[in-house]
Amino acid sequence: MKILYMLVGVLFSLSLGAKPLDVKSLSYNAILSDVQYPFPVQHFALDSQGQSLDMAYMYLPPTDNKEVVVLLHGKNFNSAYWQSTASYLHEQGYGVLMPDQIGFGKSSKALNYQYSFATLANNTKALIDSLGLKNNIILGHSMGGMLATRFALMFPENAYRLVLVNPIGLENYLIYTQYQDPEFFYQQELKKSAESIQAYQQKNYYAGKWNQDYAALTYFLIGQAQGPDKDTIARVNALTYDMIFTQPVIEEFKYLQVPTRLILGTRDRTAPGRNWKKAGVDFELGRYDLLGERVLKQLQDGALYPLAGLGHLPQIEDFSRFKKALNKALQ
Repeated sequence: MKILYMLVGVLFSLSLGAKPLDVKSLSYNAILSDVQYPFPVQHFALDSQGQSLDMAYMYLPPTDNKEVVVLLHGKNFNSAYWQSTASYLHEQGYGVLMPDQIGFGKSSKALNYQYSFATLANNTKALIDSLGLKNNIILGHSMGGMLATRFALMFPENAYRLVLVNPIGLENYLIYTQYQDPEFFYQQELKKSAESIQAYQQKNYYAGKWNQDYAALTYFLIGQAQGPDKDTIARVNALTYDMIFTQPVIEEFKYLQVPTRLILGTRDRTAPGRNWKKAGVDFELGRYDLLGERVLKQLQDGALYPLAGLGHLPQIEDFSRFKKALNKALQ
């Protein structure tokens, strides 16, 4: 079974990396029906806030009685970008669970829904319970780091360890920035184009570098922004921006009961709200080269693994270096 998953992953990579696509021709619906994921996609039906919702996920069972690593994606991503990490972990005998959160990827795009990290954590807990998983390592990247932290605070008995990879939310953004209504983000989302999506990631994630692997991670975003459900996608994306600003987790790091490990690409300068700081604020947000040490002081059981010269996606930018830090974080 492990060999089969590896083969599927290789074929997925080759299908993306064979040649650049004409991105302006991409068009995907809200649940990415035409987008292939690297491992078999399953679906979990759940009721939340009076709605019947569908949560898509991929699951690779563990071997050798090892833990299950729950991989939580960032805001501009879906669970498919965990391919390399999942394949590596599965080779080591770990189980791997990769959900698409409600509002993301192949999962339901609920419009009349109160998006919160607590709600998404509760949904994830329901999925974990449905699979009968007990011994879990919760690993979150970017916005997934905020969700992973909330999960560990809410369900410490289901979090054997917490691993955060360049998480946002290591600062309380509304202390420094002006609040923006979701309508602001909705209008911003409607303006997105193939060019702006790729330019943003090239500048902010990869320090100006670009290749086909990086480009492939933008295809689903571009396809949705150009697809038949683009208005729905813009609205849901706006709603999920709001929780980043209004539901900080950094103030509660001192309450974490589980061992917490930080893997930080120190070149990262990601800082939601940087462009609308409050008048007179000159504090520099997003200094990941400094944030790790600040956060360690708040943790009961914490460790930091800095990756000098890497940015917001160390697991994509240099997997060989990332996996060494990951091995340490999991030990």
